[in-house]
Amino acid sequence: MNYDLTPDEQELYDRVAEFADTVVAPAAYEYDTQRRLPVEIIAQMGDMGLFGLPFPKEIGGQGRSYFDLCLAVEALGRVDQSIGVTLEAGVGLGMMSIFRYGTEAQRAEFLPDLIAGRALGGFGLTEASAGSDAGATKTTAVLDGDEWVINGSKQFITNSGSPITKLVTIIAVTGERTLADGTVKKELSSIIVPNGTPGFEVGPAYDKVGWNTSDTHPLTFTDVRVPKENLLGERGRGYANFLQALDEGRIAFAALATGAAQGCLEQALRYAKERVVFGEPIGRNQHIAFKIARMQARVHQARLAWHDAARKLDAGKPFKLEASIAKMVSGEAAMDNARDATQIFGGYGFMNENVVARHYRDSKILEIGEGTTEVQMMVITRELGLTA
Repeated sequence: MNYDLTPDEQELYDRVAEFADTVVAPAAYEYDTQRRLPVEIIAQMGDMGLFGLPFPKEIGGQGRSYFDLCLAVEALGRVDQSIGVTLEAGVGLGMMSIFRYGTEAQRAEFLPDLIAGRALGGFGLTEASAGSDAGATKTTAVLDGDEWVINGSKQFITNSGSPITKLVTIIAVTGERTLADGTVKKELSSIIVPNGTPGFEVGPAYDKVGWNTSDTHPLTFTDVRVPKENLLGERGRGYANFLQALDEGRIAFAALATGAAQGCLEQALRYAKERVVFGEPIGRNQHIAFKIARMQARVHQARLAWHDAARKLDAGKPFKLEASIAKMVSGEAAMDNARDATQIFGGYGFMNENVVARHYRDSKILEIGEGTTEVQMMVITRELGLTA
């Protein structure tokens, strides 16, 4: 496996990193305290082609790889995880299923604005008692003539209530099916619900510990009617199709976490060289230097893990095991580096205007979102043949 970036990949990373440093970083504290998604920055990311990176040129994309998307997410995650996850979720959850399973009419209606960054899409899977346990889904969709009638609720849905949100694709129970052994299971399907559909209500944004700039809302559906043509993909294949997007999303999530770990490393290294105590930079103290050495090792490990998974994905090789490893390793690296960076900064690290303080608040979700660390270990043990 070659872990070197090609010249085109390096150029992309450098270009996005410069945008992150000059545009995103200076505004990050303001938007974090306002708890709002800066749609003007999202528009600039759209103009840069970031939302279209992994999609073909013939539909408005950049014709590049999933690896390239992850590079952009990592570069943004260094300075603001909220902006990085807006890109990651916008592509992986908002667009990928429509691109992969949508009809020509669905792709023509929804993808152009999403790819251009003029609009965002969300994916509604999680409920109060359902998420990893998709079989506990209670939201229903009943076919009534030429329309689906949807009732239920979703929670923790990213990009679902921003000023530019265009749609949310949801998982709903559309019936039951009997397996060969006689077991009866819920039939889960994906349905596109455009923003503004009567009965579709977006609740107030969550008061979160971190990711304050990222748009996250609960959703309720009360006799929501959408055309039967809004079924996304084959009926009864909604969750199965989403699992592929989730596996892919874990790689981009790992890239985001790697960016966060890298950002903490950069800040801690700079401060350790500048901060003078008792006549010497604190970085000359062995306990500080060793802490930073450990931070560097975590970043290296996390980056190698997501690079390996992304290269396998783009090569068409199995990548489920590698994606879960990357997600687990990088999430822990981000959380550990955020804690160590905050400790190195001391009191300054406890001030919210400091990027390491935001990383400290933001990074915990990297061990929870898109499958907790425990879920990743379940996947890994299953892939190793240790569990059914």
